[in-house]
Parts: sequence; C-alpha cells; structure tokens
Amino acid sequence: MTRKLALLGSAVCFALSAGSACADDLPVRKAGLWQLKLVTTGSPVPEMTMQHCTDETVDKEMSNNVSPMAKQICAKQEIKKTATGYVSDSECSVAGVSTTSHAEITGDFNSAYTVKSTSHAQGGVAGAAGRDSTMTVQAKWLGACKADQKPGDIVMPGGFKMNVRDMDKLKALLPK
Repeated sequence: MTRKLALLGSAVCFALSAGSACADDLPVRKAGLWQLKLVTTGSPVPEMTMQHCTDETVDKEMSNNVSPMAKQICAKQEIKKTATGYVSDSECSVAGVSTTSHAEITGDFNSAYTVKSTSHAQGGVAGAAGRDSTMTVQAKWLGACKADQKPGDIVMPGGFKMNVRDMDKLKALLPK
C-alpha cells in the first residue's frame, strides 16, 4: 500500500509539475482549469483523470516547491528545448527505489500539451529485478476555473480535493 501511495504521489507530482517544474525552461501554463489524464503501464494505478485550477503564480510556486524537493532526491534532472518541444531526463531515488526517467513534452501550454515518459525503477520492497513503466499525460485547457475553485486546487478521482500550496500533504504520500 505504501508503494502504491508513493507511485500515486509521484505520478501526481510529475503530472502537475510537467507544466511548471522548471519554469526557467518550460513555459507557464495558461491560467484556468486544466484536465490532466494520466495513462500508465507497469503501475498499480493504470489510468487517472484529475482537474487542476492554476494561474501563473501557482505554476511558479510549484516550481519553487517541487524543484528543491527534486534536487534532494534526484542526482540528475535536465530539461532541454528541442525542435518539437522539450525533453527531460532524470535519475532519482526515493525510499530505496532508484528511477531513471525520460520524457518528451509537446504542445503549446495554452490549449493542450502531452508528456510521454518511460521509466525504469530498481530496488525497494519489490526487489532489485527492475520494473519498467510508461506514462502519458494528456493535458487540455477547459476554460476558467469553477466558481468554487481557487488557483492550486486539484480535484482527484472520486472528488477528493486538495491544493498544491499544501505541498506537505503531497510530501506525506512519499515513504520516509
């Protein structure tokens, strides 16, 4: 169960930070309500759709909050501009699980973007045999945030709502 929560937490962080994790390199997403559909293989959570209300301030705050956390757990984290978008490569370790990831990010960050990533994890509870997974994040802008939402709000499957400004809640999903 702890591993499932860690993977879910990692997927949420990755999906949300795809538009903002390195604000120096990636464009800031258009303000408003974004739908994020995550489709994964090799994970206990194969598909998940969430909505994220954001604005420029929230995207920049996410960068400031996620980047230091990533610096603590990642030995390598690079994002490079390409002719068609961006490429990201990282090597991170959480709770004894070492993960190498490669992602290709395309889109305009105003109406839609896609993140296609592959990763290889080794170690942890499941053993050192290694696990491969893929994740595709399809993000599309839906319009203005709903009346009961404020920038930073995330609505998860089942209606669970949280705000990315409460990063300690996301950090709590990761095992020590």
